[in-house]
Amino acid sequence: MTGPCPCDTIFLRAKAGDLDGILTMSHDQGQIAMKLMGFDGGVTIAGGLPVPFRTPAHGTAFDVVGKGVANTGSVQNAFDLAVGIGGRRAARRRIHAMGARRRSAEGPRPSGPRAP
Repeated sequence: MTGPCPCDTIFLRAKAGDLDGILTMSHDQGQIAMKLMGFDGGVTIAGGLPVPFRTPAHGTAFDVVGKGVANTGSVQNAFDLAVGIGGRRAARRRIHAMGARRRSAEGPRPSGPRAP
C-alpha cells in the first residue's frame, strides 16, 4: 500500500503494472482515467456495502443493445470479481461460525486472573 499519490500520475503507475489497484474517494475521481486505460475490461468497485457491488467500466452501453457488437470483457470481469469477493466473505462467515460453535462447546471460560 502506498499513498497518498498525485492523481495526475497514479494511473500511469497502475497502467505500467506497478500497482494492483487504485482507491479513490469517489466514483468521479477514478472513472474517467480508468475508462481511458481499460474501457473494455475495467471494473468499478463500490466499497463498504453489505453485498459485493461491481459494475463494468462502460456503463449501460445502450448504443449497442441488440446489435451483437458489445464487448463482454468488463461485464465478465465485474462478475468474476463479485463472485470471488462474495466467496471469500462466505468463507470468513463459515470460519467465524465454526469458532463460535467451538467456543460454546468448550463451556464458560474461568473468570479471574490468568495464570502466567
